[in-house]
Amino acid sequence: MLSTADVRDTPADRETIGVMLVDDHAIVRQGLRSVLEREPDITVVAEASSRGEALAVLERVTPRVVLLDLKLSSSSDTEGLELAQAISAGHPSVAVLVLTTFLDEQLVLEAVRAGARGYVVKDVDTAALVRAIHDVSKGESAFDARSAAAMVRGMQAPPQPVTPTLSAREDEVLQLLARGLSNKEIGKRLYISETTAKFHVGNILRKLEVSGRAEAVYEATKRGLLS
Repeated sequence: MLSTADVRDTPADRETIGVMLVDDHAIVRQGLRSVLEREPDITVVAEASSRGEALAVLERVTPRVVLLDLKLSSSSDTEGLELAQAISAGHPSVAVLVLTTFLDEQLVLEAVRAGARGYVVKDVDTAALVRAIHDVSKGESAFDARSAAAMVRGMQAPPQPVTPTLSAREDEVLQLLARGLSNKEIGKRLYISETTAKFHVGNILRKLEVSGRAEAVYEATKRGLLS
């Protein structure tokens, strides 16, 4: 892994697409550099191994395309999304092309929302990768067949229900509600009045968007709220 970014100037005497490689594995960057620099109109102008390093390099070098892996550290699989968003906001003329091993419907959508103009997986063939670089450098979008299909599936998927936030007391009431206790019994167990227990049960029903206690238990089970 590089401790500092590797940067070299873009040749001034020919029109080339300057590419910056952002991947936390040096051997991957070396392989990509070797493949891409066989192309007469592509040159690797910079490398970085982390989000911070990439942003520092972009203060000195302006590539046409950033070839970005989403996993830039062992602690996060999606740190690249944050970097894509930062590049999109701070360097709008730079096209972000995601090149990663991860292929997930929501991940592709999140990458696009973060500003990526393209998304390809790492086992894509060289010709497809080069074509994607050319496309995003011209302001077009670029997706390999699987990524495009994943994005379509993600767009067609129904929205996921938002898990409501219950207070600590409401969570206690819900657990007892799931055991079939009445408001009076819940009150006795938690040392609160029956009226207060009823109030908390009402809040739970409202937050779960249901009208009855049995429905509340069912919804809470689906959403993983019961321990």
